[in-house]
Amino acid sequence: MNAFDADAAAAPIAAAIGEPARARMLYCLIDGRARTSTELAIVACVTPSTASVHLQRLKARRLVKVVAQGKHRYYTLDRPEVASALEALNVVAGAEPFAPSTPHALRAARTCYDHVAGSLGVSLFDACITRGWLARARRSDICDLTATGAAAFEAMGVDVGAARAARRRFAFACLDWSERRPHLGGALGAGVLRLLTRRKWIDQDLDSRVLRVNAAGRAGLRERFGVAVR
Repeated sequence: MNAFDADAAAAPIAAAIGEPARARMLYCLIDGRARTSTELAIVACVTPSTASVHLQRLKARRLVKVVAQGKHRYYTLDRPEVASALEALNVVAGAEPFAPSTPHALRAARTCYDHVAGSLGVSLFDACITRGWLARARRSDICDLTATGAAAFEAMGVDVGAARAARRRFAFACLDWSERRPHLGGALGAGVLRLLTRRKWIDQDLDSRVLRVNAAGRAGLRERFGVAVR
């Protein structure tokens, strides 16, 4: 793909995201939960018929996908890369100098599609780098586990083999929009979120992206990752 082809491919996607109502819909879906067109119409402050038109535009650009269940149709982001692009746009849109205005609970720990973001996500990423578990390619966001890291993740219960076999990027440094530093994205990041959930170290709000680390989680994160959570 040459530069002209890349421009031609990116421009309509940018236009689809750039309309305010559609942008509100997309950012509503960034928590990984499925929502109906009626729910998204409320979020976008448009009529149901207008919402349907917007959703068709987003679907045509592979930004959202729809799943039919009974008489209902549920929308989600089409793939993890869409969530990463939305997070990056938040960083680009931020004013300088950077002064965090994100609500404390959302900044402390939240989901970014299907991985851990916020201060907790950044701390976990830093811990993996410091412990030599994770190596980041120079001048790139691509990451990979070291042999020590693979053994450590497997010992904790993360299925590294399944993460590598997933039809998505294995691991990358996802720029966090509230911290302006990377957290762990990709299939490996999703595996970490599943681990925290399975061990019941975190509780997720039912109506937001907020993750709350409980007492067991504070002890487990300190023991396994050396991450202190207040």
